[in-house]
Amino acid sequence: METKNILFEITDGIALVTVNRPESLNALNSQVLGELECTLYEIEHDSEAQVVIITGAGEKAFVAGADIKEMAAMTAYEGHRFALQGQRVMLFIEKMTKPVIAAVNGYALGGGLELALACDIIYASENARVGFPEVTLGIIPGFGGTQNLSRLIGPNKARELVFSGRMIPAQKALAWGIVNEVFPRAELAGKVMDLAREIAKNGLLGVGYAKNAIVNGLNMVKEDGFRYESSLFGVLFATEDQKEGMGAFVEKRKAVFKGK
Repeated sequence: METKNILFEITDGIALVTVNRPESLNALNSQVLGELECTLYEIEHDSEAQVVIITGAGEKAFVAGADIKEMAAMTAYEGHRFALQGQRVMLFIEKMTKPVIAAVNGYALGGGLELALACDIIYASENARVGFPEVTLGIIPGFGGTQNLSRLIGPNKARELVFSGRMIPAQKALAWGIVNEVFPRAELAGKVMDLAREIAKNGLLGVGYAKNAIVNGLNMVKEDGFRYESSLFGVLFATEDQKEGMGAFVEKRKAVFKGK
């Protein structure tokens, strides 16, 4: 699949996806969202890809937000459709069976922060800035930001960030629990790749089921989440990976998982 605004490659099981509009600080418009969705769909169904990394091109931004030039002329109907398109992409990332890591290498604002929040893990560079500036434009986050942020850090801090429209630095985002780790910019790509390789060594069926349990369990009452977890736990005992993983442990050797 050829794309104009999305670059991706798969190396040693790691799929690297780059939003490639540095002249627009990688802003998300309808075309970019469509290309990103198609790329991720292809990766989801590619058995070679085990872990996904999403980042932005250039020196300044991960994704600086949705494309204001495109949004400015939208009608209410068009705005609604645009929000639904963005939400569809974010929900697809959340539902992917493969873990997704956001490498936030600069500004992650509005739709960019929403993209990062849809990922399973967020590593950020020290120069990163995150926020939801939508209220300064007379709108609100529309790609799931109000929902994902409040679930991640609680409604009080989410309200503060969304209502103020302010940007916060990477270290504060770390303190608030928005990002997992912060690194010097020159080290970010290497640290993200190290994490991806560490995850890829594990049984990817198990990792995928664990992601499933976490994502879906958040929408259940605790007791239902426990039952859901136990059902997934049981299913994994019918897999080759479980036999290989436990067999390798007993035999004191390195497991070789096949995703079956």
